[in-house]
Amino acid sequence: MHFERSPAELIERFGRFMDERFPDVERRKMFGYPAAFANGHMLTGLHGSRWVVRLPDDARAELLAHEGAGPFEPMPGRPMKEYVVLPTALLDDADALTPWIHRSLGYVRSMPPKR
Repeated sequence: MHFERSPAELIERFGRFMDERFPDVERRKMFGYPAAFANGHMLTGLHGSRWVVRLPDDARAELLAHEGAGPFEPMPGRPMKEYVVLPTALLDDADALTPWIHRSLGYVRSMPPKR
């Protein structure tokens, strides 16, 4: 299956945001897209033109209530349970985005490290 490339502007925004707000989080690519990791678990990343975040059940339900948020399905009909597509409005507001990434970081840091 062929996935669309992330727009250069979104890649730059992701990198700038993570550098400024979360400089100690490991960054590498996942399926060719920029992503951030802690304890070996992905907490946030890009997929095509979407920015996704991994959250626990309560935070995921809260974020899904925001207009423009949605479940992350890298392939139609194949949702990734813990991931949510961030609403575009959040991407334009680093101060509003930061708490969601903090929540994701806390969540993945609570998991046992991946080998």
